[in-house]
Amino acid sequence: MVGRIGRPHGVRGLVTVEVRTDDPDLRFAAGAVLVTDPPERGPLTVLDRRWHSGTLLLQLTGPAGEVYDTRETVDALRNTLLLVPVAELPEIEDPESFYDHQLVGLAARLPDDTVLGEVTAVRHEAQDLLVVRRPDAPELLVPFVSAIVPTVDLAGGFLVVDPPEGLLEL
Repeated sequence: MVGRIGRPHGVRGLVTVEVRTDDPDLRFAAGAVLVTDPPERGPLTVLDRRWHSGTLLLQLTGPAGEVYDTRETVDALRNTLLLVPVAELPEIEDPESFYDHQLVGLAARLPDDTVLGEVTAVRHEAQDLLVVRRPDAPELLVPFVSAIVPTVDLAGGFLVVDPPEGLLEL
């Protein structure tokens, strides 16, 4: 995810964007095509970009080339997640870093190989959190730090969660 569309800005179809990329100038350049979640809202193409008081503002066109040029049309895009196609992502050189799509779907195991559940999402809040769906238990939010998630084995399709006392009871 490179961003999330927020509220409309003004009356000419600009949207605010919560930026979730370290290179917004590249990801939101004029002409950039962004995949959306939910998928039926896109793809969206950046027509124009500008910064206003530290907030990124975009003018977008829709899948058929229609320009979103009113407050009402862009308000329908609110909370749309903006993604880049996986094929366009550069390789990550740091072995301790991962793209969200690499983590979603991994089995979450305890250190003794007991299956805890499956990673269904990654939340980027004050701290990155793995959302783990567990059978017959509420979903679990796991802080994605090496002390709690010491092993990520993409080839093996799993990660190890070594929970501190009380985490599984939350």
